[in-house]
Amino acid sequence: MKQDQSLLETIHAPPDLQSLTLAQLQTLASEIRDELLSVVSANGGHLASNLGAVELTIALLRVFGGPADSIVWDTGHQTYPYKLLTGRRELFKNLRQYQGCCGFLSRDESKFDIFGAGHAGTAISAATGLAVARERQNREGRVVAVVGDGALGCGVSLEGLNSVIEATNRLIVVLNDNKMSISPNVGALSHYLNRIISDHRYNRMKGVVSRTIGRIPMVGGWLHRLIHRFQEGAKGILLDGVFFEELGFRYIGPLNGHSIEELIGTFERLKPLDSQPLLIHVLTEKGHGYKPAENDPASYHGLGRFDPETGRPVKGATADRKAAPVSFGESLGQNLCRMLEQDPRLVAITAGMCDGTGLGVVRKKYPQRFFDVGIAEEHAVVFAAGMATQGVVPIVAIYASFMQRALDYAFHDVALQKLPVIFCLDRAGVVPDGPTHHGIHDLGFWRAVPGIAVVQPANGSELREMLQWAVAAAKPCVIRYPKCDDCDGQPAQPLSAPLRPGKAETVRTGENLAIWCLGRETVTGLETAAILADNGIQATVVNTRFIQPFDSALLIEQAQTMPIVTIEDHSLGGGLGDLANGELANLPEARTRNFGWPRHQFVPWGDVSDLRRQFGLNPEHIAQEIMTLLQG
Repeated sequence: MKQDQSLLETIHAPPDLQSLTLAQLQTLASEIRDELLSVVSANGGHLASNLGAVELTIALLRVFGGPADSIVWDTGHQTYPYKLLTGRRELFKNLRQYQGCCGFLSRDESKFDIFGAGHAGTAISAATGLAVARERQNREGRVVAVVGDGALGCGVSLEGLNSVIEATNRLIVVLNDNKMSISPNVGALSHYLNRIISDHRYNRMKGVVSRTIGRIPMVGGWLHRLIHRFQEGAKGILLDGVFFEELGFRYIGPLNGHSIEELIGTFERLKPLDSQPLLIHVLTEKGHGYKPAENDPASYHGLGRFDPETGRPVKGATADRKAAPVSFGESLGQNLCRMLEQDPRLVAITAGMCDGTGLGVVRKKYPQRFFDVGIAEEHAVVFAAGMATQGVVPIVAIYASFMQRALDYAFHDVALQKLPVIFCLDRAGVVPDGPTHHGIHDLGFWRAVPGIAVVQPANGSELREMLQWAVAAAKPCVIRYPKCDDCDGQPAQPLSAPLRPGKAETVRTGENLAIWCLGRETVTGLETAAILADNGIQATVVNTRFIQPFDSALLIEQAQTMPIVTIEDHSLGGGLGDLANGELANLPEARTRNFGWPRHQFVPWGDVSDLRRQFGLNPEHIAQEIMTLLQG
């Protein structure tokens, strides 16, 4: 190592960790935290969960980083240290930037990302599949699933736990418990028992004793059952692992997740064991090593640019919630508080994303009418449907991309039964996190569901009107809106016409073409119209408002005299453009041009303004394309 090099600069792959001493590994952990703060403060991203996973990641790669082993991560926003130690240190400097480092795991980015992870709950099932495939192929090596940040409570995780014992004995599940799930450490006795039960000699001895006692004539079986019941009873008093033991796992823990020595020692002792699946319970602190994140891990979970010295958001950064105008999520929370005060039928439900959806104020003011079911979107939908059968009006706030996991339940348990559940889908558009979080693929599904209303507000006042309309309509309804930090920022023309069910709003008139815009893209449409006006082209701009039911009469009327352009923060497949083209299919003289995200292609991660320029969804590009269209 060069004298001016940091230890982190010498790590290009997991084998490079093997020669480091314990003291050097601890120094490496400090350097990783410094790098996390440097990059995330400049680019934004997930901070607290990664700060808490540093020592765990080092230990995992030290023991299970060989080419024969595989580490499968759950909830990929805890994998920044993993990226830094698997050859992506330089790429990481461009975290979440266009053509830079993905904020989650991506098989396209690195061979070490054995399985992609953007949403929670997938690691156990995927790792079980890897382990079974390896057994069938007679391949050596261990498969480790790392589950954390509340993902264990996800329905898919529980389904995976339930099936492991029937599929394989060669799986290790590491539970990264960062105070968001499971229980705290129970003391020194637990550490002592852990060292005993994690020792492979003890486990081998346990098997020998069990077989020997079972062979004793007359009393062998009875004595074996008695000892087993005593052992499980004692473990139930001293440890929190009986649940996992009953599912067929050998439970080890809790371990100190910030002790590299304890983690490496335990992992090395457990690695040879393959007589049954193992669950290793590791306790970590979210935000560890950075006081602002330790004191307020929720606020430092995912954030924009900030000053690492003070922990305060940089002026203009998206995380500066106090200084920034109201977002759609915050508008939802404020409006719901007013509506809950007036209507006792209303309740609010979310699935592990209370603050992100703006419901923190609802939880604080109306705790008895607020329900966070954890990372269980399917349960949230059916839970709401059950309430709706009894006259309650549930308002379910979930990110649009996360809601994709529950679409069947929305169809089967809400729409089919005509239940008045209102889905408020935040992040309905492109976001910096990339394809796992872009909410741009769901409109095709919603449009295909009979009897469900789909609306999209252009600003906060429309969101309020749409909420009130949806409650009064007493039918299934979807309200979609993007991650926008200034939902009340008015465009040049105010969007103030009263809401009429199934009717669009004309916000600007012109005779050369009509620009139909979906939701907040009305601002893009008005900015485009202003550029066109500077070039002698007068455009009508329409705020669509209702996707279902749709104002086809106005569209057809306009298409008879002028070209139609559509703009949407959604894939061109299944969105507003497809809807407009279908409505005009029988109008031979109609001319259309659609602007949105490309169909049949995953949009990458990056700054949203960069992505818009790259894919031609900015006003300047749209205006130029329209001028070319009109010249043609």
